[in-house]
Amino acid sequence: MEKGQLTPDYLFEVSWEVCNLVGGIYTVLSTKAKTLQKINKDKNIFIGPDLWKGKESPYFTENPSLLKEWKMQASNENLQVRVGRWNIPGKPVVILVDFSRMFDVRNELFTNMWNWYGVDSLYAYGDYDESCIFSYAAARVIESLYKYIGGDNYNVVAHFDEWITGMGLLYVKHQLPKVATIFTTHATSIGRSIAGNNKPLYDYLAAYNGDQMARELNMVAKHSLEKAAAHNADCFTTVSDITARECTQLLERTPDVVTPNGFEENFVPKGIAYTQGREAARAKLIKIAASLIGYKPSKDAFFIATSGRYEYKNKGINLFIESLRRLKEQSTSKKEIIAFVLVPAWVNAAREDLAEKMNAKKFDHTALPDPLITHSLNNYNEDMIMNQLHGSGFKNLASDKVKIIFVPSYLRGDDGIVNMPYYNLLIGFDATAFPSYYEPWGYTPLESVAFGIPTITTDLSGFGLWTDSLGEGGLEAKGVAILHRGDSNFDEVADGLAMTVHSLSVKTDTERKAISEAAKKTAAKAQWKYFISYYSQAYDIALQKKK
Repeated sequence: MEKGQLTPDYLFEVSWEVCNLVGGIYTVLSTKAKTLQKINKDKNIFIGPDLWKGKESPYFTENPSLLKEWKMQASNENLQVRVGRWNIPGKPVVILVDFSRMFDVRNELFTNMWNWYGVDSLYAYGDYDESCIFSYAAARVIESLYKYIGGDNYNVVAHFDEWITGMGLLYVKHQLPKVATIFTTHATSIGRSIAGNNKPLYDYLAAYNGDQMARELNMVAKHSLEKAAAHNADCFTTVSDITARECTQLLERTPDVVTPNGFEENFVPKGIAYTQGREAARAKLIKIAASLIGYKPSKDAFFIATSGRYEYKNKGINLFIESLRRLKEQSTSKKEIIAFVLVPAWVNAAREDLAEKMNAKKFDHTALPDPLITHSLNNYNEDMIMNQLHGSGFKNLASDKVKIIFVPSYLRGDDGIVNMPYYNLLIGFDATAFPSYYEPWGYTPLESVAFGIPTITTDLSGFGLWTDSLGEGGLEAKGVAILHRGDSNFDEVADGLAMTVHSLSVKTDTERKAISEAAKKTAAKAQWKYFISYYSQAYDIALQKKK
């Protein structure tokens, strides 16, 4: 924190992913919380949706004594809230709001947003209504708390993450003019849509008009809300330079600050715990592969994974599979490579035949039917990953030197097959690969190097660009290989990824250990104790507007 910067006495941060594990924003908030607590303990209050509605949540512990008097006031204002702590390092205060009874204000809310800020909700669909009603409910919570604490006497910042919370920001802006507002877009809705609809984003970015593309891609409501939030926030931020360029072009406001996403060392086990964790994870990977394929992989098999949300093109899932197909057909190496695709899909249930075989006392050398997948899917025949695996000729025969296994479930520790949280499994891999096409930041490669697992990413990810900015050197120097990716070099990147995977797989133990240490050193430079300064700058910018 620089001398003279204004700092918030109270900070309210609103996100759909508070105590709700969905994707990267959850990681941003849950790892940042400990550092924020050190700066201003219990005056940083996270507000999220009460999706559990009275049921026990693994992420949230209710505390009846926290804000007890305010909760009585909130009840009188028809706000249904639960107050407690987030079960993460730092244990920050959390307010979960049940917004289910607020849908009757929808028409009035959307009319006000049109009259106040020109937000066009007319053609809204999908998750738009739910998102807006939640963010409105969260804003009402801020309004109530602000009046309860006597907010006019304090520096108060309200921070809203992603378009989902944009309507809450606009409500606070209108009702509480003394509250400093921050809006962070982690990825523009229209940029993600352009990329996801197979339109070239980067070669033509300078020619795109966000409003026009929103009409073409049926994204008017989300884009209109996001653009209004970006323009009306006291401080507008995004997570990487590559997304800042996207914001400038598509939202027509250049972010005031780029706030890269950090990580915390305390998520990574140390010493003997790390060794034991890696052994347990590797044993699980071997057992899954052995049970599916009907033979025990070699002890020195090379395990590699990709993971993240099911964004088939944007996350580079298609490219990952294609590179492994090429490696399978071209490789003359005797090293066995087993790849895992850890991407949640439309899961039906854990495969009973696989679970039974994994739990059997005696190993069965018979391969299971369809040894490519660990869970059954509701849309197996339409699933893009399964179609590509079959189309690429993967059969996972014992004789195949390159095998691939699709784990289509969230890894929370209760999926019925892996039964380990994601981090507990990650530690067992030898490498990861995230050849993203659209990746505003990229938590998955950062998490990987934090655990000492070398990773391969692209220069279309914010993390890849940040790593590149650290200076010369690749895998040996940073534990990160960065592939150049653009709109029209898919084949080149697929070949480059295949060669990099092969190169990693034949490294000696000594070489791997050195690369692992390099990866940890890279991750250490991305700790929140360094990156929190960007947030301090954002708070100052927002508060200065209120002076």
